[in-house]
Order: sequence, then C-alpha cells, then structure tokens
Amino acid sequence: MAAIACAGLLVPCLLVAGVASTRAAPAGAAQLPHVYNDGGMIGFGGATLDPALPQPLNSPVFSGAATPDGGGYLLASADGGVFAFGDATFEGSAGDVPLNGPIVAMATTADAKGYWLGALDGGVFAYGDAGFYGSMGSTRLNQPIVGMASTPDGKGYWLVAADGGIFTFGDAGFYGSAGSIALNSPIVGMAPTHDGQGYWLVAADGGIFDYGDAGFYGSAGAQNLPDPVVGMVASPDGGGYLLATENGVVLPYGDAQAFGGLTLDPTATQISAIIGNNQGTGYWLLDPQAWQYSFTTPTPEPEFPGSATIAAAVASQIQPDPSVTEGAWCNPYGPCEQWCALFATWAWEQAGIPIPRYGFTGDIFDWAATYGRDLPPTATPAVGDAVLYGTGPQSVYSSVHVGIVTQVWPDGSIMTVGGDSGPGRDGYLSVALDGPFLPADSSSYNGAPIYAFAQP
Repeated sequence: MAAIACAGLLVPCLLVAGVASTRAAPAGAAQLPHVYNDGGMIGFGGATLDPALPQPLNSPVFSGAATPDGGGYLLASADGGVFAFGDATFEGSAGDVPLNGPIVAMATTADAKGYWLGALDGGVFAYGDAGFYGSMGSTRLNQPIVGMASTPDGKGYWLVAADGGIFTFGDAGFYGSAGSIALNSPIVGMAPTHDGQGYWLVAADGGIFDYGDAGFYGSAGAQNLPDPVVGMVASPDGGGYLLATENGVVLPYGDAQAFGGLTLDPTATQISAIIGNNQGTGYWLLDPQAWQYSFTTPTPEPEFPGSATIAAAVASQIQPDPSVTEGAWCNPYGPCEQWCALFATWAWEQAGIPIPRYGFTGDIFDWAATYGRDLPPTATPAVGDAVLYGTGPQSVYSSVHVGIVTQVWPDGSIMTVGGDSGPGRDGYLSVALDGPFLPADSSSYNGAPIYAFAQP
C-alpha cells in the first residue's frame, strides 16, 4: 500500500544550485523508470533465492510464505496466481477462478505440501494437502481481511481483519481479538506462536496486540514511524518478532534478530510484506515494484476503449528512479512541482484524452465535471479512471492526491497506480502501486478519503 505523498500543490519551479529549474517533458513523453535491482524478494541473513517470475504478471504480488526449512517459498498474486521457488511445490492456484475479491494473504501446511490463499472479502482457497475448514467469503465483514496464519499441525487457520477481528477455522483456537478496540491504525498482519496457543496482531503504526501465550516484547506504536508497518514474523521459539515497514526498515523485538533492511536513500522501494525463513536466521522483504504488470482486469471490459492503454502507460512507469536529481519534485511529466496530477494527466494523454497537463489535482475534477465525467465516491470506477483523494476540489488542502485505477474486483476493491507516491524521497521519480483496497476504507489505508472519481 503506497503512502500518499503528492499534496496536489501547484508550486513554482524550485531553485537548484541557485538556478531555476524549468525542465518540462514534451507532451506524451516520459523516461523509462529505473528498476531497483532486487528480483522482487530481497533476502537478508540466511534467506537467499531470487524468484524468476513470468512477466508481465496479470496482477501485483503482495503475499507469500516460506517452506518450513526456508529452502523455498511461494508467492501469490492478487488475482490468485501462485508461483513456487526452491523446494516449494506448486499445488494449484486461483488464477483461472473469477474471484470476488483480491488475494491478500497466504499460509502453508506443516509439510509444505499444501497452502491456503486468503482473499480481501474473507474467501479461502485450499490446495495440496491443505484442508478447507471454512471461510468468511459469504459473510458481510465490518473490515476487510488483511492476513492469515496456519496452526502448527496444519489442521486449521486464522484470518484477521483490519479492525482486529479474528476468525478461527479447524483446530485454530480463539484467544482474543482487537475487534472491539478503537484502533489508532488498522491491523495489517498477524503471526502465531510456535505452539499455536496464541498470536500477535500488528497495526500499521507499529502497535502490537498479544493474545494467548504470545508474549509482549515491545512495539513501535509510539515511535511515529515515517512509513507504515506492512507485516511481521515471529521467532521460531516464540520469544520475539520482527516488524517491517513499507520503506524496508526491519525492527526487532525480544529474541528476534534483524539482519538488515533497506536504507532511506533514493533507491528505497515499496515493500508489501516480510517473509521469514522459519529458522530465525533470515527473511525476505517482498517488493511488488520489481515486476512488470499487464493489469489484466478481473472484471468485464470497461466501456472506455482506451482503458487498457492508460493501464499500460502507468504500468510502464512503476519504480523509483534515482537518476532524476535536478531538484525536489523534478519529474519527467512536467515542471518541478508536486506531480501526482501531472502524472495522471500524462497517462490520459497516452490514450488521446485532450486534457491539459494539470499540476493541481482539483483541476482534474473540474475538467471531468465540465464534461459530465465526474463520479461520486460511492460509484464503482472503471480501469483508467482517476481516483481523487481528499474532501473536495476547492484547494490544495482539500484535494491532496490522485491515482489511476488499474484493476477493479466484483467486491468493489480497486488497484491503483499513482505518481509522486510511495517511499521515494522528494526529488526522485516514484510511481507506486497502491492497493488493493475498498474505496470506502481509503482514509484508513491511505490517509485521505476518496471524494470523487473522474472518467477519461
């Protein structure tokens, strides 16, 4: 999930070494992005093995799980595709299943000969020797599912929702939940203890909630982290845990050992998960930015014929580019200013939409409203639409960010790509994935509500 960075500001070109930078790209032009050379799974400690995924992928990869000996892992894409590496075995996937919601979580059986996929709407899909013990797919949830974990014997599993609600299946025990607590930040993941008699929940602000025999070894809840936590892994003996943030910082607690993380420099990329090697000797940081995507939509073709062109345009720009060093907010889509709107209008230009290269997000709404192309935040958008964050188009304080919708699921979940977003430092090209999320939950996950969609 990308953090909103573009504030929609229309500002003068900034001074660089005392000289005003006025560089603007020609209409329709953009440079190829720099690719953070990590293979998508950045290993630390004893975690090695780079994946070789078939590309372009239909949908982003946000979840995975390692085999018990750490000699391999499985990755799952949002559309249900499964990819096995090392000593992990492929036992099937939901890639050809018309999913109601995107896949956001994964867990393996004790012998690694089976696995489960967990969807945002609570659906569960079992493969290999993984038994199906139930799901929340037919139940209306207060908040979407954000994580899952399996019991030590593989005879059950837990699902956790963003509000801290816990759902148990098979021999998974219920030891408490945060569902009745007013959370400061949404829950983003969970980890079970080594004996399955307890579990931890972690929130986006680094807060830790422990249940059953899970010990509390500290949290980052009061540290005002610069980027949200995206997941956690527990020590094999249950004596500690690691937290990972979106910008790749790894925080150890208890007896958990950190073997490094990403540095806060121009090459910082967007991390979606931490996957332990189950030995306590290493872990991978999952970087969905590293791969190419086609964004094949899981829904019927939208009405607008240029949707695929827009999606392909934004997909081609994903990744931060440390070579852009002219000054803060300098970018290949327009002048040196906060540039999420410049990026969105550039993307529409690629499909022949006659829209000016706007620098203010509210101008995109005004343009759409003029031509009857604006939609309320309760509408279901289509691929290629612009999603406008804030409370309205009136000013830079109320219209704060814009992204482009690249996928839409039947449950209403959307996937977007935005410019001037993610963990990249100001002054560097950062085009980032965002989602999947339900538009109604945007303020929880992205810091601002959606006030409208704009159709190209």
